[in-house]
Amino acid sequence: MTTQDSDLAPIPLNDPKPRIVLANIGRFFRRNLPRGLFARSLLIIVLPMLILQTVLVFVFMERHWQMVTTRLSAAVTRDIASVIDLMDKMPDEEAEIIRIADERMGLRVTLLPPGKLPPRKPIPFFSILDQTLSRQINNQINRPFWLDTRYGPKDVEIRVVIDDGRILSVVTRRDRTFASNSHIFLIWMFGTSLVLIIIAILFLRGQIRPIQALARAAESFGKGQKPAEPYHPRGAVEVRRAGIAFMQMRERIERQIEQRTAMLSGVSHDLRTILTRFRLQLAIAEDAKDLEGLNRDVDDMNAMLDGYLDFARDQSEEAEGDLDLGALLRQLEESAKLHRKSLTSAIEGDSHVKVRPNAFTRLLTNLAANAWRHGNNVRIEARHSGRFLTVTVDDNGPGIPAEKREDVFKPFVRLDEARNLDASGTGLGLAIARDIARGHGGDVTLGESPMGGLRATVRVPV
Repeated sequence: MTTQDSDLAPIPLNDPKPRIVLANIGRFFRRNLPRGLFARSLLIIVLPMLILQTVLVFVFMERHWQMVTTRLSAAVTRDIASVIDLMDKMPDEEAEIIRIADERMGLRVTLLPPGKLPPRKPIPFFSILDQTLSRQINNQINRPFWLDTRYGPKDVEIRVVIDDGRILSVVTRRDRTFASNSHIFLIWMFGTSLVLIIIAILFLRGQIRPIQALARAAESFGKGQKPAEPYHPRGAVEVRRAGIAFMQMRERIERQIEQRTAMLSGVSHDLRTILTRFRLQLAIAEDAKDLEGLNRDVDDMNAMLDGYLDFARDQSEEAEGDLDLGALLRQLEESAKLHRKSLTSAIEGDSHVKVRPNAFTRLLTNLAANAWRHGNNVRIEARHSGRFLTVTVDDNGPGIPAEKREDVFKPFVRLDEARNLDASGTGLGLAIARDIARGHGGDVTLGESPMGGLRATVRVPV
């Protein structure tokens, strides 16, 4: 195979270069095209319309305009050529020829004394009239000429050297030499397109609003919040079906949550009744030394019941409010001192955040308590940027293996070997923390701490 043949050979389909180019093109469009449904739908309507108008303007209009201009310029040039021929044949009848040209042909003819023509003006690149009229004069008259298509507001002047050296000046209306009403077509085309785009925008907004309402309702439900306004399915049939399916799913989930809460509340109430009787019996007992362990067991059982209730409690009932992270971290430092642990904190950015205060306080308290339960030194850092709040809780404890870090978020799961949990742990602290974080639209993740233990990272939008 020669070099030329190899250049013309088709590129194999498994060649990585075309695939890389296509991948780059696809990545470019994904990054630069609008991501919203309304903008994409509008683009689907507007883009074909713009392509169609471009084809009309550059194909149909350009050819139509040039064809009409060529015919009009040819007719005017024939009239001028006829006047020149008559003057050459009948030099004694010049006055009558000028009168006939003015009255019958619409040409204002003037005979100028012999001389030089004005310097020829450069022909504009985009001027169809200058190009077409110059070509017609060269083809039909074939004499030295000078052309000024901007002679007046509505006139064109053509000067031609006749046989005796004199100059024939012809002035005619510009609309006789080219199609001057094409702008009307453009106005109608763009005006109609504008009206169609406005109608499309109005219809699209009516179709997009039900989808946006469904998205807001799903987002509020996902965060455990009550929607600002009640959701009612509307819009197209498919959107209504999706809305009805969402409402049915929401009702089933809320019913399950209510059943779980009622069950745990009932169990906790029954157990508290027994614990209260047990505590009264302990209070009237005489041997305090033997009963100290029993009192501690009762306290542990109360703590477990509180954990169950916290896990079952519906966080969506609490409204958003302002929380001072600085004050909260100072309270955690004081609590750590009571447990004889060291806790330091730092805040970057505004310390006031918009969250559900009680729930977020419980979240950070659970993470801090989990950290000082398994380590002696705890470090909490909060970074409040424009869109997100990120809080990291580090400890110097034994840590958790990477393959088991997701397991600790499951309710009632304990990793005794990894974290040396004491018997009083309920296995709900991290589950409650993640539930609260996801209720705020964020999450809690675990990783390796630079202090040698575990790092818990909370990231929520604010």
